[in-house]
Amino acid sequence: MVDPSKFHSTRLHFLVSSARHFAEELRAEGFNVDYTKAATTLAGITAAKERHGIQTVMAAHQSSFRMQTALESIGAQCVENNLFLTPRALFNSWAESQKSHLMENFYRKQRVRLGILMEGSQPVGGQWNFDTENRDPLPKDHTPAKYLEHSSDAIDIEVAAELGIEPPTEWATDRAGALKVLKHFLANHFETFGRYEDAMNSSDWAVHHSLLSPYINNGLLHPSEVVDAALKRFEQGDIPIASCEAFVRQIIGWREYINGMYWYLGESYKEENQLQAARPLLPLFTDSSKTEMNCVRSIVSEVEKRSWVHHIPRLMVLSNLALIAGVNPQAYLEWMRNQFIDASDWVMVPNVIGMGVHADGGRMMTKPYAAGGAYISRMSDYCKSCAFDPKKRTGDNACPFTTLYWDFLAEHHEEFAGNHRMAQQMAGLARLADLPQTRERAQVVLRGLEKGTI
Repeated sequence: MVDPSKFHSTRLHFLVSSARHFAEELRAEGFNVDYTKAATTLAGITAAKERHGIQTVMAAHQSSFRMQTALESIGAQCVENNLFLTPRALFNSWAESQKSHLMENFYRKQRVRLGILMEGSQPVGGQWNFDTENRDPLPKDHTPAKYLEHSSDAIDIEVAAELGIEPPTEWATDRAGALKVLKHFLANHFETFGRYEDAMNSSDWAVHHSLLSPYINNGLLHPSEVVDAALKRFEQGDIPIASCEAFVRQIIGWREYINGMYWYLGESYKEENQLQAARPLLPLFTDSSKTEMNCVRSIVSEVEKRSWVHHIPRLMVLSNLALIAGVNPQAYLEWMRNQFIDASDWVMVPNVIGMGVHADGGRMMTKPYAAGGAYISRMSDYCKSCAFDPKKRTGDNACPFTTLYWDFLAEHHEEFAGNHRMAQQMAGLARLADLPQTRERAQVVLRGLEKGTI
């Protein structure tokens, strides 16, 4: 049985309310719907089978090995999940033909296979990837963007009451609302999405991101209709190719790749811990007041409020900290899985184990996404009002990210010494005259993080 207390209430509200809305929409279209409340999915299915005399249960392939195994245990017949654009067999065929599983290679195959942003055999704009144009921080005079708020209907209010919360307004819970979010993004944020997709800002919680992942992941929107709408908007001529390509890449490239890799790598992949990270989950992840780091406090606070932050705070702040602080990958994975509104096992296992905390020894990513405070300072405004200095690695006001970054490299220098993509970092480590002092400071920082005082 799922323990609701482990999950973010906004996440639970979104999933339950959208399911109930879907049931009502089906009834309105003339379908007979038996919406069953039960302690577990299997308990609900078993009760429905007995109630209706059902002999065969049909289901789409599930979003986790756990649920797939559970359905198979009762003899359910599963068909291809049509919420994805790439059949599992096709992805496996690609993966088995590769020496390394680079997402960029898969993405280019997708472009050709699906005929998206192509001019004959060549990519629109003359290149496959415009990522180098999409790494700008927000301008200093940035005005926070406006995002939709959604009114609550009787179903939303009912579900919120069951959870003991006020109905969240940031997320739609039916298809009509999801379509409004798509339309709003294309009209108001698509143009600048690419350029600022890596930027973080303390006063702008989404920074022109689409906010569409929850709706695509739970089926309120289909990836093909989202891509088609984006391409149609691009054809109007006022959307930069860098923004359009970046958005399309997230859907037909990254999303499909992550789902494919989840099933290809197998059920045991989630237990990987190649760096032997053993530190328990830090208090700051479950309570934003347990840290003096402005970036972490602000970002975890956003997660507490909305069950969501975009991919750069997830990767370069939250996961980066878990990586360089040596947090146990499975403990961090469970927190991410339970807190984010767009989470499923297929989403979080590869993103956390493979990308976020490099626990798989490089099977997915050829180098760890570790960074010091300089990256956060460059891409955000968090450091301006922080007690710590991102340029310092020693001293009481040294940025914990900067200190722990160098300590992490020193701790794992043997693992990374032969990695050509880490050559520059390893050379920098060798030149660090104050490495002993930095590593001493790192121990102070780690103790403070464990106590929730840094």
